[in-house]
Amino acid sequence: MLSPKSFAKSFSSGYLIGEILHKFELQGDFSEFSESRVSNAKLNNFSRLEPTLHLLGVQFDQNVAHNIITEKPGAATKLLYQLYIVLQKKKKSGLTGVEIQSMQPPANIRQQSMKSEAFRDRLTNLIPLIQTDFNLMRVTHRFQEKYKHMKEDLVRMHFEKLEKFQKLKEEQRCFNIEKQRLSRRRQNEIMAKIQAAIIQIPKPASNRTLRALEAQKMMKKKKEAEDVANEIKKFEALIKKDLQAKESASKTSLDTAGQTTTDLLNIYSDDDYIKKIQKRLEEDAFAREQREKRRRRLLMDQLIAHEAQEEAYREEQLINRLMRQSQQERRIAVQLMHVRHEKEVLWQNRIFREKQYEERRLKDFQDALDREAALARQAKIDFEEQAIREKEIHEQIAVERAQARYKKHYTICAEILDQILDLSTKVADYRMLTNNMIPYKLMHDWKELFFNGKPIYEQASIKHLPAKPSAEQLTELDKRDLLDSNDYEEYKNMVGEWALPEEMVENLPPSNNSILGHVIHRLVEKSHPPQVKSTVSELPSFAIKGCLLGKTFSGKTTALKALQKDFPIQILSIDTLVQEAIKAFHDNEKISEALPIEKEAEEKTPPVLQEKSKEIQDLQNVSSPYPPSEEALPETEDKTILSTDTNKTINVEEVKSSDSFSELTVRAQLGAKSEKLLKKGKSISDMLLVNLLVNAINEIPVDQGWVLDGFPMTLNQAKLLEEALTGCSREVLELEEKRAQISTLAIDPTTSKEVPPLPSAFDFVMLLDISDNSLLDRMNDTMTEAFSSETPHEDITQCVAAENQDMDEDQNLRDQIQHRIIGFLDNWSLLEQWFTEPENILIKINAEVDKQSLCHKVKEMLMTEIMKKENKVKKKLEEKEAEKKEEVPLAEPPSPPPPPLPSLEPEKEKETHSKTPPAKGKPPSESLHGKQESLQEGKGKKGDTSLKRKGSPKGKSPGGKAPVKKSPADSTDVSPVPIVPPPPKPGAEEWVYVNEPIPEEIPSFLVPYWELIENSYINSIKTALRHLREEQHSVISYLYEVRTNFQHFLRRPDHKQDFVSQWQADFNALPDDLWDDEETKSELHQRVNDLRDRLWDICDARKEEAEQERQDIINESWLQDSIGITMNHFFSLMQAELNRFQDTKRLLQDYYRGMEGKIPIDDIKRFTRVPLVQLDSRDILESQLRIPLISRISISPDSAMSKPKTKAILKGKIDYSLETVEANFEADEKLLMDTWQQASLAVSHMVAAEIHQRLMEEEKENLPADTKEKSPQMGTNKKVIKEPPKKKKADKKAKGKSPPMAEAAPVTGTAEEIAQMEKRKELMLRIKEEHLAALQFEEIATQFRLELIKTKALAFLEDLLTKVVDVYKLLEKWLGERYLNEMASVEKLTEVARYHTETSTKIQNELYLSQEDFFINGDMKVFPDPPPPVRPPPVEKEENGTLTIEQLDSLRDQFLDTAPKGIIEHKAFTDILLDLVTLNLGTNNLPGSWMHLTQPELQELTSLLIVNLEFVDWRKFLLVISMPWIIPMEEELLKTLQRFKAVDEEQLGTITFEQYMQAGLWFTKDEDIKIPDNPLEPLPFNRQEHLIEFFFRLFADHEKDPPQLDYTQMLLYFACHPDAVEGVYRALSVVIGTHVFQPIETLPVIAEKISSLTDMSPVEEYPELEGNFVSEERELREDGEGKEEIPENANTEKISMEKLLKVFQGGKEVQDANRFASHVQIENAYSENFIKVFQDLGAKNLEPVEVAVLLKHPFIQDLISNYSDYKIPDIKIILQRSEHVQGSDGERSPSRLTEEKK
Repeated sequence: MLSPKSFAKSFSSGYLIGEILHKFELQGDFSEFSESRVSNAKLNNFSRLEPTLHLLGVQFDQNVAHNIITEKPGAATKLLYQLYIVLQKKKKSGLTGVEIQSMQPPANIRQQSMKSEAFRDRLTNLIPLIQTDFNLMRVTHRFQEKYKHMKEDLVRMHFEKLEKFQKLKEEQRCFNIEKQRLSRRRQNEIMAKIQAAIIQIPKPASNRTLRALEAQKMMKKKKEAEDVANEIKKFEALIKKDLQAKESASKTSLDTAGQTTTDLLNIYSDDDYIKKIQKRLEEDAFAREQREKRRRRLLMDQLIAHEAQEEAYREEQLINRLMRQSQQERRIAVQLMHVRHEKEVLWQNRIFREKQYEERRLKDFQDALDREAALARQAKIDFEEQAIREKEIHEQIAVERAQARYKKHYTICAEILDQILDLSTKVADYRMLTNNMIPYKLMHDWKELFFNGKPIYEQASIKHLPAKPSAEQLTELDKRDLLDSNDYEEYKNMVGEWALPEEMVENLPPSNNSILGHVIHRLVEKSHPPQVKSTVSELPSFAIKGCLLGKTFSGKTTALKALQKDFPIQILSIDTLVQEAIKAFHDNEKISEALPIEKEAEEKTPPVLQEKSKEIQDLQNVSSPYPPSEEALPETEDKTILSTDTNKTINVEEVKSSDSFSELTVRAQLGAKSEKLLKKGKSISDMLLVNLLVNAINEIPVDQGWVLDGFPMTLNQAKLLEEALTGCSREVLELEEKRAQISTLAIDPTTSKEVPPLPSAFDFVMLLDISDNSLLDRMNDTMTEAFSSETPHEDITQCVAAENQDMDEDQNLRDQIQHRIIGFLDNWSLLEQWFTEPENILIKINAEVDKQSLCHKVKEMLMTEIMKKENKVKKKLEEKEAEKKEEVPLAEPPSPPPPPLPSLEPEKEKETHSKTPPAKGKPPSESLHGKQESLQEGKGKKGDTSLKRKGSPKGKSPGGKAPVKKSPADSTDVSPVPIVPPPPKPGAEEWVYVNEPIPEEIPSFLVPYWELIENSYINSIKTALRHLREEQHSVISYLYEVRTNFQHFLRRPDHKQDFVSQWQADFNALPDDLWDDEETKSELHQRVNDLRDRLWDICDARKEEAEQERQDIINESWLQDSIGITMNHFFSLMQAELNRFQDTKRLLQDYYRGMEGKIPIDDIKRFTRVPLVQLDSRDILESQLRIPLISRISISPDSAMSKPKTKAILKGKIDYSLETVEANFEADEKLLMDTWQQASLAVSHMVAAEIHQRLMEEEKENLPADTKEKSPQMGTNKKVIKEPPKKKKADKKAKGKSPPMAEAAPVTGTAEEIAQMEKRKELMLRIKEEHLAALQFEEIATQFRLELIKTKALAFLEDLLTKVVDVYKLLEKWLGERYLNEMASVEKLTEVARYHTETSTKIQNELYLSQEDFFINGDMKVFPDPPPPVRPPPVEKEENGTLTIEQLDSLRDQFLDTAPKGIIEHKAFTDILLDLVTLNLGTNNLPGSWMHLTQPELQELTSLLIVNLEFVDWRKFLLVISMPWIIPMEEELLKTLQRFKAVDEEQLGTITFEQYMQAGLWFTKDEDIKIPDNPLEPLPFNRQEHLIEFFFRLFADHEKDPPQLDYTQMLLYFACHPDAVEGVYRALSVVIGTHVFQPIETLPVIAEKISSLTDMSPVEEYPELEGNFVSEERELREDGEGKEEIPENANTEKISMEKLLKVFQGGKEVQDANRFASHVQIENAYSENFIKVFQDLGAKNLEPVEVAVLLKHPFIQDLISNYSDYKIPDIKIILQRSEHVQGSDGERSPSRLTEEKK
């Protein structure tokens, strides 16, 4: 039920609207509707409603839907009203939803579907908004309700509070009133007591007054006595009056009593009763007298008492008078009492007030406590919420970081995956190019690019680079450089592609020229002296140095405080240091204050360190123009820091321009800078923080350890701190190492062996590792403890201030904690790498434990590190002791002259202490430096690098002083001691290099010259290798292109199929009668032969073309050009090696000549050039050529034929086309060998020329005897070249032994000169030996390289030729295989053609011959197949006397011509039938069983069909004889009627044939018809399908176009029944449209009729009736049984006069022309009777009446029982009777008939 209030809400979901439309059969998909009120359900409902409403024409769009969904008042009502109007119209028109839809044009339907889609989209967007609005409204409503309840609760609470307050106020008021009342009462009592105490003592009056008073008293007494007497008199008078009244009353009563008594006595005479009354009266009188006596006695007693009282009063007055007290005394006593009372009142008031004050204080204290507790609770809640918020923020930040990290990793992985895909596709591409044989070099290059993250495919072209190349071009350049450097490394190290062949491995020369390396190293050191100096202290300290790092709240400070208690270490916190520095600045801490402390420290420090500090101070004085800070630095590492600090102080001086600032200590100055930055709101710079730390470390004693608390925090701080504490930076060291390794072609093995390790600033770094969540929890716990800690009440103000400060700090910490965590996480990865890279000093400790465990762990780790440090220091000290012990015995054996010794010892001491150069600044000479190097090398070369670096001063003069000349003697004396008998060769480890001083200008031009040599060599090699690499790519692509182009050439169209198709067409065109003729067959065979020959000619021609194409490819000049280019690249490599050798030779020559003091020679000779191959044939003048060119000789085939085939390339089958290729290749090989020999000879000649030049110079300088010995040693042979150095070494041995013997001789001037000359000579000899050894080494290396290039070039060219020849052979193989395949396909075609010729059959499928394939195409036919035979139409056979459809149609046409309206006179009907029977010779109008009917039988048949006494309905006759068909039940008739009405949209009562077939009858066509397999056999006849069509032709009105069928009239014919009464009721049901129930009283009649029918036609006698009527009998019985229970509302339908006349043949106003008047009168009689019946039933205006009422009318009952038009006549009886009479053999058995009917 819907209420007006919930109307809009009920219809808001759209479900009820759908239900309304569903009831009107317009909403077919109503089952999909949902009653839910969610947005999806509403969207579904309204989306389904929209098309239906638009179909009905109801205005409905998204606005209407929105209004209904939002329950807008009136929206649903308006829609329902529109629906009501539309549905009423639809009901009147009787159209269904399908009909309405089909009536619409298709354009409108399409437009409507588009509108529906748009509506659904808009509604989809709209409904979530509506739902959101609803949710908001619901939430708003809920919150309004909640607000209302809360308001009510607040009002109630407020009211209760007011009531409580009023109650308290009332109680207070009552209490105050009571209190005032008590106080007033007490006051009154006190006042009463006071008044009682104040006695007015009367003054002594005169006698007159006394008498007057007594007289007054007497008068008063008299008056009182009179008053008493008067009262007594009055009382007595009253008593008397009472007595008199009583007596008179008693007398009257006695009189009356007497009278009564007399009367009573007269009556009763009772004396006892009278006596009692008398007695009672007497007793009353006596009692009255006694009362009077008592009253009088009482009055007397009162009078006596009053007199006694008066007497006592008089006595008291008398006593008071007798008391003679003074009035003053009384007054004083009263005043004293009054004062005492006031005091008591005041005391009580004070006690009460104090009690009030105490209560008030207690209450205030309790309120304060409650308030504090509430605030604490609130603060705790706020704190917890803040902690939760912090965690959420942290989790959000962590998620963002994780996402960023994931994104970064994802992009990295995506790039890697892209590169993997590129590599895979590249490999796949080259597998195609190289036929699955990818060269190793290509794969190696791709892997290098892949591992270096470079794209494998070319990004952009770099042939023509613009001024500003793009990013892709830069990437390509990087790729090229990477591959070039890889190729160069392979070439240099002779690995990979440049690996040595087996025959060259044995002759491998040494990889490095040590002499050249030493020369280059020495030149580089001269021109670029190293800046980094070793800062390792000689006396290492046992003090531990470290730092403790971790996040905020990880427990750093707590752990360090615990460590400080147990270990003698200093804890340095950067925050504390900054605060102390700022405090020192505020306190004006000056240098003079710090002096005593420093002096004590200096006294404690060892003397070595004091010396150091002095030197440092001296150095500062030298380097800075102002006085430095006087704080002694115990370590040498702090020089750079002080310089930076002092430089900064200069700037501060300029800013402040005051002398007082320079007097401050360093700490105070740093504090000033820090404060200045902090005041500006900036953070303190890392440099300033490091300076503060270093300053604090310098103040710590040397032997005391220190640990930094939470510093460094960033990588920059760590770098600055390490640089400040160690004095060197890692970046500077790396640069120095790169500079030291500047020479890549020649390396000095002595310098490159030892690399000093970088000293670390810390011994350990501890990380307290803690998770972020634990950190936040720890922070919250700390803040909670600080918040909940109690403080004493005395320091309330201090506590408040401290609490405020703590709260500010906590708030700051809360605000900063996230930034601190993020900062640590961002910086820690870099710091971790910094502390673990050179030496892993990082220790990680899990800090998620309690304090004790953490402190215990940290202590254990510190103990371990201290033990490690001690062990390390002890080990270093032991090593130094061992070194000193080794040095002492080495220094003792020589006995040089005394003067040099003292000078050497201090130098050695200085070296052992690793000190800086002396303060005087006198630089040592070159020779001293060389002597020290040689000395150290002779002693095992320990620490030589440090000595060399320290011994190389920045500015040196080429000359020297006296010690310079003495040093060579010392070196020669010391060096030969440890030499083993065999002399060392130059370049060996034992060889002592000649380090004579060289002029300063020589390094300045030789070092750039060497760099130029290296760069040009490396670039030339890289360029040549790059060209070779690119050449390999071009070869692969060219060969692939050749293969693919040749394959395409082989597959070019051959046009053979045209000839084959023409031949096949001619073959099939031969006439059929000539196929068996022998001459024809021979002709066909000849045609096949001609076709085969023609096809073979095509194949031969194609083969020749392919061979010519291959020959053209071979004769191309590509191979020659490619080989020439490749040879030129290898010649470029040879040229680079030659250039390097020539430049190195010139450099060595200049260097050694400079050492000898000679002027360098200008080399007049031009550089040797390796000739290149001339690729084009143009003539170029010699003057235009920078590089010589050789023309290539191409060998002719004739000359090539004469040469024997020695190569393995062309073994096996000889191919003369490749002989020219082979001959040209041999010529190229010869050219390559010639060029190599030319280059090798050039190198040998250059070395020989250099040796010759040396010998010539020696000949000029030396004696003639020496020249004779050395002259025969000249030559080009290498063995001869190597002999002079050996002899020189032998001479050197002899000379080396001579100096000790010379020393023993007396020293004279001539001897010294001789010794000087000998030394000079020996030095020259060593220089020459070293020079020639270096030159020979270079020669061997160059020759080896040239030979390697030659070998690799030959292998490369041979490999290239092999690849090309393989391709040429492959082309030949393809050519031959294709030719053979084509010939084989032609043979197959010939075989097929010959077979069909012999078998005399046409070739229907197409023969396909293309390229090398032949097949018969089954999908293509040359001529079509013959058509299949046509199946004959189905023919109906006569069976069992049943008329065929054709016979029925002929009868219908005949009757229609005779009587178009369907009624015919019975005689005419009999005549027609008789004519058909008798004249049926060739017409076949009736079946055979009808031919035996006689005229009486035909008349009997007509009598069964007579309607209205004389007429026959020929349509009924045709309907009966067309049986068997399924007799419909009443329910089936009604359903068929409904279907017809549904099809009849306009409700005209008639339908067309299409509509008739669409609606269908109660039976359908036979579906079980079997189709015969034989195509010539006709299909079975479907009688039921043709019957359905025949019924339309039978009952339709053919005068209209198209023919129209009155379906109600047709169904009335089908309402006929074997029982006439049942037929009438069935007809009534059809006309009304619903089932009409028979009244109960008619059932016996029906039963009787059924029994008579069954008696009349037994089944045994006429078995064919079983199919027609037995089922009807069962139906009737069932109907009879069913009709016993007629429902209450049965037959309530109304029937009109028109329908009733239609049932009883009254509706036919127009009949046939030959109808008689009697029939019209009968019809009129029916209509008149029906009018009378309707009027009898109360229908004056003939309006419809109820069927139940109509059936009760006697006329209607009588009419129904006697009306026989709706009875099916049994004409089969007549036919069967005639068949029994004839007894023909051709008849069918009745049982068979029955089965067929069934």
